Amino acid sequence: MQFSHKWCIYSILFNEFFTVNPLLNKEPVKRAEKAIQAFDSKLKIICLEQTARTAQDAATALGCNVGAIVKSLLFRTGNNFVLCLVSGDKRCSLNKLKKIIDEKDVSMAHPDDVKKITGYTIGGVSPVGHLNKVKIYIDNNLERFTTIFAAAGHPNCVFKIDFTQLTKLTTGEKKEITE
Repeated sequence: MQFSHKWCIYSILFNEFFTVNPLLNKEPVKRAEKAIQAFDSKLKIICLEQTARTAQDAATALGCNVGAIVKSLLFRTGNNFVLCLVSGDKRCSLNKLKKIIDEKDVSMAHPDDVKKITGYTIGGVSPVGHLNKVKIYIDNNLERFTTIFAAAGHPNCVFKIDFTQLTKLTTGEKKEITE
């Protein structure tokens, strides 16, 4: 059976434009996408060719201000954990966090705990779709930006959202948590 040249070109174009990025099939990305889509079906996962493991990497890949990148930082607070969503150009203040939660023993969570609690690896921790319920605090410095970008379950996957939507999506508390 012979195929015409025209059909071969259509096949190539179809595959080029409609092939699903394999990252979108990874379980953590699907979990993040499910939570994001349940909130607003217009929000989409963006797959980056370069890694977005750090805020600077993500800002470079997206061509945006590093402050518009949401860092998802998990902290151990005694026997519990809290997730802090922090502007990419800021550092989370342990002293402010200790006062907010009235806990003396606060430290960055171990990478194994990050994976166990959130279901994501460091560099791809989404603000939603966690394996375990966790209290969320949102850095009010993120409010400076019209559009912000957060990880979506993989270091090469992010989603675009605004501050108000992020607050509603995560049911996080706005706090001054940065230095």
